[in-house]
Amino acid sequence: MLEKIFFFLCFPSVLAEMLCQPDAPEGFNVRLSIKTALGEEAYEWNRNEKFFFQAAIAYAMSIHLKQEFSVSDVLVCNETPRVSFWFVVTSPANPLLLIDKANVEMAVRKSRNRINSALLLSDTTMEFVGALPTLAAPFIPATPPWLIVFGVVIGLIAAGIVFLLVSTVVQKKRKKNQKTDEEDDDEEERVKTVENRNRSDGVYNASFSDDEPNTQM
Repeated sequence: MLEKIFFFLCFPSVLAEMLCQPDAPEGFNVRLSIKTALGEEAYEWNRNEKFFFQAAIAYAMSIHLKQEFSVSDVLVCNETPRVSFWFVVTSPANPLLLIDKANVEMAVRKSRNRINSALLLSDTTMEFVGALPTLAAPFIPATPPWLIVFGVVIGLIAAGIVFLLVSTVVQKKRKKNQKTDEEDDDEEERVKTVENRNRSDGVYNASFSDDEPNTQM
């Protein structure tokens, strides 16, 4: 009985040594820069933090593969003081069967923000060596692009119509002012002509009156 208990207690560590190896085909090397990320508030990497990391990976795998993964399915090995380590993920149905690297990478990419937040790190301070950057959700603008283009076109058309209307009004006003100025000039010219005639008639009549008495004498 004691032998069985001892076996089950040692089984996880033995399994980790068997399946989790540096440069394992299905494994990932992780490098953490906790001091760089948090400075004076940096925490110490210990068993609790490792358990937290394993829980975050198990969560990501559960979301991606729609299966129930647990912390015991995430095996960590080859830890170094500068906080780097390797990990592999085993199947919940068979602890001797490793999940392929492509699925692990896709799970990490999908839930990278949640994993980063759990450890208070970022893509640059928690590096999954060989994995692509975070798989961000596609940006969906609040306003559809076609509606933006339509609005711009309608705005340009409206601005063109307003410009034409204003130009027409300004041109009509200029023509009206020009016509009024021409009429004023014509009227002024007529007045000057009449005044000149009156002056000419006045001079003639005056000379005629002066000559009339002499004729009578």
